[in-house]
Amino acid sequence: MPRSEKANQRIREVVQKKILDGARKVFARKGMGATMADIAAAARVSQGLAYRYFANKEAIINALVEEGIQSSEPFSAIWEMPGTPGERLARLISSFLQARREHPEFFVLFYQMVSDETASESLREQISRRGLAMQGLFRQLIVEGQTTGEVAQGDPDQLVTALMVYLDGLARLAMYSPEQFSKHFPDAEIILRILKPS
Repeated sequence: MPRSEKANQRIREVVQKKILDGARKVFARKGMGATMADIAAAARVSQGLAYRYFANKEAIINALVEEGIQSSEPFSAIWEMPGTPGERLARLISSFLQARREHPEFFVLFYQMVSDETASESLREQISRRGLAMQGLFRQLIVEGQTTGEVAQGDPDQLVTALMVYLDGLARLAMYSPEQFSKHFPDAEIILRILKPS
């Protein structure tokens, strides 16, 4: 009995996810030098099957970037969440840390792509815009939190920079020392202390 179209669609989705998961890890480790053979090996599929789903590695990179941008869309809903600016900021930072803990390779991939001059200019711009939008979101919550007395006074841009360096450092730790990253991943409360008024 032949499989239904619905069953075939499920199989396609599973294989595509395997390829993208493998690609995310390989690109995070090897950067743009990763090959389709590397991706297929990491996904545990044949190279021919990888090509059947994606024409080339650029198509995979585009899919990964799109996936990343879609996964960050819920962060923009922070304004609809109940609570004070300080509470929203704490939730946002906790969400960012949880995402880095659960999928560090995704963030490593983004950092690799932004710094790799062989990556397409449009992808690098897309990732940079996403990063700037996130920084703007953090900055606005910090400024509002300073107004309510929930966030330490001081230059909000310096506070955003400190926050971004912290988050970037976690991604780099995941890349260079995965064991230390998984064993000693910091709690959100540690970074929130930096932002609390004395």
